[in-house]
Amino acid sequence: MGNSRVLVTGCAGFIGSILSEKLIEQGYEVIGIDCFTPYYSIALKRFNLKNLTKSERFSLLEVDLSEIPLYSLVSIVKGVDYIIHEAAQPGVRNSWGESFQEYVRHNIITTQKLLEAIIKIGRCRHFIYASSSSVYGNIMNSPLKEDMIPKPYSPYGVTKLTAEFLCQTYLENFNLPITILRYFTVYGPRQRPDMAFHKFAKALLSGEVIEIYGCGDQVRDFTYVDDVAEATISTIESKESIGEIINVGSNNPIKLIDAVKIIADIIGVEPKYRFSKELKGEVKSTYADISKAEKILGWKPKITIKEGLEKEIMWIKHVMSLGLL
Repeated sequence: MGNSRVLVTGCAGFIGSILSEKLIEQGYEVIGIDCFTPYYSIALKRFNLKNLTKSERFSLLEVDLSEIPLYSLVSIVKGVDYIIHEAAQPGVRNSWGESFQEYVRHNIITTQKLLEAIIKIGRCRHFIYASSSSVYGNIMNSPLKEDMIPKPYSPYGVTKLTAEFLCQTYLENFNLPITILRYFTVYGPRQRPDMAFHKFAKALLSGEVIEIYGCGDQVRDFTYVDDVAEATISTIESKESIGEIINVGSNNPIKLIDAVKIIADIIGVEPKYRFSKELKGEVKSTYADISKAEKILGWKPKITIKEGLEKEIMWIKHVMSLGLL
């Protein structure tokens, strides 16, 4: 590890900020990049960085990777040992219509430019691409294994899979050291305000009705953010993982309605529901086979759904008290 430098894109986001903190804790130097898109509160993203900005081993670059000239991007990446590409335009439900252009820009073009920059500098010990279980689509065979043929069910999933194909193309043509991690429904402190657990907890804390799309029987492999960060860090210096696609999930899926009941029990309220029409692009089930992560990375998730939700609710209460939500 030594004084290894890691470039983390999307460092002000939910996963990126926690990952960056853990990298610093483990002795890495982190160069963080974020363009602070207005997808959700920029003030909240700034708040995510409050611990990182206190560290001498962290530096922040406010850059839109989709717009920066390639020569400028080359000058940024030439001094790093590892790149973890977390930046993306997130969200399934917002990826339809005209906003799809933003998904193409931030999920596909940005990935291609980073790969081109690596070719230009001729050195990068490992490029880790943070993908999503959304690439699998509505495959009903469970658990989902990395060798299954992906079939995205949303424009968002299409852009994440396209970026995966770009990574594989550059790996095969230029022998770049690339690993693709497919994250499964990440939750925990700093979760985006548009994500289900965040919305449910905030509604229950505010005495509001919870809106559930569909009947709540959707099954999700909810994965705690610290576990995701640890899996990602385990990948950095794993030579065996190069060229691989690896699922990162809890391997313990539950129904959405059951997760709501856990949140309500933690807060100590009786939930009130409003059921709405199912959203386009939302899959019925996600369930990760994580045997590959266990074998190659020596990684297993540690945090139970109840433990993780307790931590997330505590964070939401804190942020609400600060007036950031």
